[in-house]
Amino acid sequence: MSLRLLHIDSGRDWRGGQRQVFLLAGAQRAAGDEPLVVSQFDAPLVRRLRGAGLAASGLRMRGEWDLAAATRLRRIIRAWRPDIVHAHDARAHAIALAALVGLRVPLVVTRRVAFTPRGRLKYGPRVARFIAISQAVKGAMVQGGVSPAQIEVVYSGVPAPAVTAPRRWREELGWPHDSVLCGVVGAMTAEKGVPLLVHIAAHLPDEARDRCRLLLLGGQGGGATTLGGVAAFRAGFVDQIHAAMAGLDVLWHPARAEGLGTAVIDAMALGVPPIAFSVGGLVELIEPERSGILVPPGDVESFARHASRLILDEAYRDRLAAEGPRRAADFGVERMVEGAAAVYRTVLARASDSPARRIGREM
Repeated sequence: MSLRLLHIDSGRDWRGGQRQVFLLAGAQRAAGDEPLVVSQFDAPLVRRLRGAGLAASGLRMRGEWDLAAATRLRRIIRAWRPDIVHAHDARAHAIALAALVGLRVPLVVTRRVAFTPRGRLKYGPRVARFIAISQAVKGAMVQGGVSPAQIEVVYSGVPAPAVTAPRRWREELGWPHDSVLCGVVGAMTAEKGVPLLVHIAAHLPDEARDRCRLLLLGGQGGGATTLGGVAAFRAGFVDQIHAAMAGLDVLWHPARAEGLGTAVIDAMALGVPPIAFSVGGLVELIEPERSGILVPPGDVESFARHASRLILDEAYRDRLAAEGPRRAADFGVERMVEGAAAVYRTVLARASDSPARRIGREM
């Protein structure tokens, strides 16, 4: 049975959550469902969806409980008559709740952060099911008072990379041919541990610091710089991220908190061994000393020590790299799509009749 699905994402940038919505909607359309994604006007997600021939609608969402946005979303719901409304972030969650007052269309909410939620209003029974992207996210939700029976874990998924020409960063940037490229990928924020890069680099022994080159893929560009005595380059947002990451030797992922970490999955799929703090869902991704390295949360000295070994010991680096694609295959898009579909089936099976018929009666 094909479904009419209304996805809501309020992100203004292109980050991991928006990528997941894009992949989910595309796979659902390919399977015969009818997804419509509502996102911010002129957001990268809207442009990418439309460029791929997928249905997208722009809606200005200024904050949680934006009643004007909720009113406009309610009109979209009435016109689209979805079987499921699926909100993908906290702001979308609140606006969807307001838009659905008096309507009995089931609401599914994905939560991507491993922080304890606050406020019972948003996390009450009006949400038919929560999707947590890792056991760590589920644990934080349970700690916040959400019933475990209301939460399903569906891991985020990434497509298998097909890179024919990795970026040749050494040639592009004039770095030595024997340098070891360590990359940081994603939003360049404090939460992602970017301020720790200077301290990690400063703790590298001299030999490793001399061999290392640090590449920042994401955020704002800035060109050549130095971080903790290590030559670095701020490349900014890179659209062809798989080709860019394939040109790395090691992924540094110093996030202080992480719901899952799709950049780590991408790196492993590309044979780029990751090193990360053992926080959030990263513990569920990385098999220590097999497909990557985990170090104690916030332990900069330990991070630098293990990063140094990855820089200086090529055989060790190659051994971890060889295991990456096998591990990444456990977190494919197909698994994510089927997990979401299973949640939808559970939600709809609990209804006494079709949501489309109910909304037709009540509107």
